[in-house]
Amino acid sequence: MQQVKGVIARAKDAPVELVTINVPDPGPGEAVVTIQACGVCHTDLHYRQGGINDEFPFLLGHEASGIVEAVGEGVTEVAPGDFVVLNWRAVCGECRACKRGDLQYCFATHNAKQKMTLEDGTELSPALGIGAFIEKTLVAAGQCTKVDPQARPAAAGLLGCGVMAGIGAAINTGALTRGRSAAVIGCGGVGVAAVAGAALAGASPIIAVDIDPVKLEAARNLGATHTIDSSQTDPVEEIKRICAETYEGAEGADVVIEAVGRPETWKQAFYARDLAGTVVLVGVPTPDMTVPELPLADVFGRGGALKSSWYGDCLPSRDFPMLIDLYLQGRLDLDAFVTEEIGIEDVEAAFDKMHSGEVLRSVVVL
Repeated sequence: MQQVKGVIARAKDAPVELVTINVPDPGPGEAVVTIQACGVCHTDLHYRQGGINDEFPFLLGHEASGIVEAVGEGVTEVAPGDFVVLNWRAVCGECRACKRGDLQYCFATHNAKQKMTLEDGTELSPALGIGAFIEKTLVAAGQCTKVDPQARPAAAGLLGCGVMAGIGAAINTGALTRGRSAAVIGCGGVGVAAVAGAALAGASPIIAVDIDPVKLEAARNLGATHTIDSSQTDPVEEIKRICAETYEGAEGADVVIEAVGRPETWKQAFYARDLAGTVVLVGVPTPDMTVPELPLADVFGRGGALKSSWYGDCLPSRDFPMLIDLYLQGRLDLDAFVTEEIGIEDVEAAFDKMHSGEVLRSVVVL
């Protein structure tokens, strides 16, 4: 066992605390990872606010990269010294989704069996089974995806959640390709990543929608061909106009990605897509939200698909190394998502900046 410093949320809405944490030696199928960088994700704020569950205290952080320090019995996929990005989809290989070949929909992803604890023995609940605002963390070995060690840790770790969610929503869920148009409603970290994913896929036009000019500029820098300030312009009509200029007869975008997670913007996405187009919901709604009145005839008559995207429908072993290679080739600017690098003691301040919309991503560097 080791004792290290980590950031916990002890109770609902309480400020986070930097405390001493006991990290067990890895057991069978487990690994201890020395964390090098971890992004401050909105999901961590949800945990602190009690929006995920009430299994306090939480060990926060999950969007991380680091070096494998030690592995337990039976671990073959990674070894000490490997540079890895942590993921919360460690596929089980046994559930119905895995057995039918849809590993990206695994119903029973693996987490470490042992618990990290406070000094007094109180068990911690690691965010998304990871807990990475910490000097060293214990995870299931399958949560470690080996990638090229030339990648900068602060950038690589972002694939562990938000950036992968956005890129995957465009490429995996939306299945964007050349000759298809895309619109992204909401240009926070996930939405801007969806723009980058659409650009990687060769989609055109790529239309970014937000009310914040700073976010719209970030979207343009990462591949948006058009931007819409939806506080000034009806985004549905403008998306239709732009797409009709490119593709004669188009009545909207082939794929519209909703990255806000609100009923109003989802309804905009529904009506901004072309006939037989696809809506991808990657923004996370709260449990009380419902879709506003939507004529069933419109659902039937417009055809196409209404999808949700969970973690960008990614398979980490397939997607992380590929995206890191694109980053190292200069084709995917992961560094553009890193607004600031901070210390582990600055997580609470980073939550405040996130809440006010000041950053795409604050990244804790250890």
